[in-house]
Amino acid sequence: MEKIIKTEYGEEMQKSYLDYSMSVITSRAIPDARDGLKPVQRRVLYDMSELRTTHDKPHRKSARIVGDAMGKYHPHGDSSIYETLVVLSQSWKKGMPLVDGHGNFGSIEGDGAAAMRYTEARLQKFTEDVYLKDLDKTVEYVPNYDGDTVEPEVLPVRIPNLLVNGADGIAVGMSTSIPPHNLGEVCDACIAYIRNRDITIPELMRVMPGPDFPTGGIIANKSELQSVYMTGVGKLKLRGKVEVELGRRKTDKDKLVITEIPYTMIGAGIGKFLEDVASLVESKKLPEIVDISNQSDKDGMRIVLELKKDADIDKITNILYKKTKLEDTFGVNMLAIVHGRPETLDLKGILSNYLDFQYENQTKKYNVLLAKALDRQEVEEGLIRACDVIDEIIKIIRSSKTRDQAKERLMSELGFTERQTQAILEMRLYKLIGLEIDALLAENKETKKNIKIYRDILKSKSSMDEVLIADLEGIKKEYAIARRTRLEDAEEAVYEEPPVEEEEVVFVMDKFGYCKTIDRATYDRNAENVETDYRFVVPVWNIDKMCIFTSAGNMHSVKVLDIPSGKLKDKGTPLDNICKYSSENEEVLAVYSSAEMDGCNMVFVTAGSLIKKVPCSEFETNNRTVSSTKLADGDKLVSVILINVPETDIVLVTDNDYVLRFPMSEISEMKKTSKGEKGMKLGKDEKIVSAWIIGATSSIKVRGRDLQIGRLSVSHRYGRGSKVRPQ
Repeated sequence: MEKIIKTEYGEEMQKSYLDYSMSVITSRAIPDARDGLKPVQRRVLYDMSELRTTHDKPHRKSARIVGDAMGKYHPHGDSSIYETLVVLSQSWKKGMPLVDGHGNFGSIEGDGAAAMRYTEARLQKFTEDVYLKDLDKTVEYVPNYDGDTVEPEVLPVRIPNLLVNGADGIAVGMSTSIPPHNLGEVCDACIAYIRNRDITIPELMRVMPGPDFPTGGIIANKSELQSVYMTGVGKLKLRGKVEVELGRRKTDKDKLVITEIPYTMIGAGIGKFLEDVASLVESKKLPEIVDISNQSDKDGMRIVLELKKDADIDKITNILYKKTKLEDTFGVNMLAIVHGRPETLDLKGILSNYLDFQYENQTKKYNVLLAKALDRQEVEEGLIRACDVIDEIIKIIRSSKTRDQAKERLMSELGFTERQTQAILEMRLYKLIGLEIDALLAENKETKKNIKIYRDILKSKSSMDEVLIADLEGIKKEYAIARRTRLEDAEEAVYEEPPVEEEEVVFVMDKFGYCKTIDRATYDRNAENVETDYRFVVPVWNIDKMCIFTSAGNMHSVKVLDIPSGKLKDKGTPLDNICKYSSENEEVLAVYSSAEMDGCNMVFVTAGSLIKKVPCSEFETNNRTVSSTKLADGDKLVSVILINVPETDIVLVTDNDYVLRFPMSEISEMKKTSKGEKGMKLGKDEKIVSAWIIGATSSIKVRGRDLQIGRLSVSHRYGRGSKVRPQ
């Protein structure tokens, strides 16, 4: 029987969105505080373990690993799985890489990895020892997505992976960003915390002073790290490492060499840095640099800046820090999933969750080991006693008709347990040799010793602590590496731009969108040719800004100093290169300087006959691109006109040669975010093609020919206008 459930639409949408949000937060984007891994990372590592792609086996095709992980555990697409596999292998992203990649797995400069069919991978030995060891004795298993098999809820990671490899992820309404740390220092911090649960964060920072990025570099705000670790949020000021190489001979140039970069500059940031340095050189802010080269290779980072003789190195370094990504900010937000809920953790919170997880794992592990040892002890004691009564055992076995009868008689007549009886019946005769009996006695002694140890560990928290400490010391001894990132409180990079000498120039742009500035004297000598050859000609001061209005309703603001200057015969620079203008999607309608817009109004006219007047103060902004007006669907701007005299008329022209003239006073003043009001009554499929202001011109263009404005009569706004023919 069909049942219809009535519900409030808003409530259903809210519930569905919250369910989706929590799913993304807990099951995809945010790592678990216990093993520090996202589900896709955990599944990739577990699948590689199941496929036996260990460090001592040959590499296996990445496509095989990705396909197996997607089919069994992570049905969210192969691209996310392969991207995870790639990142886990990249030594410049992970403090301790977990995958050993073979083939092209990308580069620190942002080159992408080859397709998964070309690359191969296997687990690192570190991953096997620290992330996957005792998998069968510790963590719980849960059904996979279709219930066909099971997967571990978490991996039995023996270190705080949240700190060692860090984490980053963007969920719905929240994100996590945890920097990587040095493995040896993290182990020391864990040991200090195990020995003293009341240890303070400043005391922990004596052994783990701060993050350690795989790219090295410098953390330049060391004094703020304590606040970051105490709150779980904050900012790190990262700097690249700059070294000076003085020329050995008189002909050699001095060089600034960047050997380590900020962690945030990984990928496309290196290319952007080189472009920024080149731009600073072109704009004369770094004229001391004569050559830029990226000499990085497999041996390390090396970006070389050749300098002029007697260059001020401190000044250049300050400019690089101030004007490029050689100094950048890393936002810290130590968010992780704790007991199924997202929680921002401080340093002790991360260590506390790690230690609780280790206690849980070690308890399960030693309970399993104890059960196996007790079973082994029972068997060993049975076999030892069997050696003393072997004749009776043989007699019972020979006189029994079936195995079950022999088993029952051994238990009833000689007092063996069922487990011991089973072992006796399976015992081989060579076990009766004297040396074998001695080995059995020694093995039984070792088993009893282990049982005592296991019980002590399970019973005593201090014994469990010593086990964890020994484990961490072993990991540190085998896998720890030297710190790579330097911590210091560096002075703020100071750079004062030299004052610009004010100069009047002329901005020019041709019909193809190529623009430049020329000096005023050149314009004065060639004014007639300039006005003929260029679509827009605007006299302006070099400290001013150009405001470029387009048919898409955008205003692009460009500093005159950012517009390349050129000679009269130079082609100029495409507008696309100096702002976010798109020549494919928008057309330039008007260009004004911010100085001439000051205190004036702007009239906007669209093809759909919407018109409005906007005070120019609305366009005072530091943003490079803003929306200058709101457009209806399918509509576009056709005219943007600057007016500074209110007592004048406006003329609208349609594509059917209808012309309407009405007073400017009839246009309402509105905000730039409004669409406007009707300006002229249009026929079916008719559009406005241009607008003219009386006073700015004495004639208008209709079909490319002149029409004298004086011939037009004044009407009211929203009239049909007159059908005219140009003379």
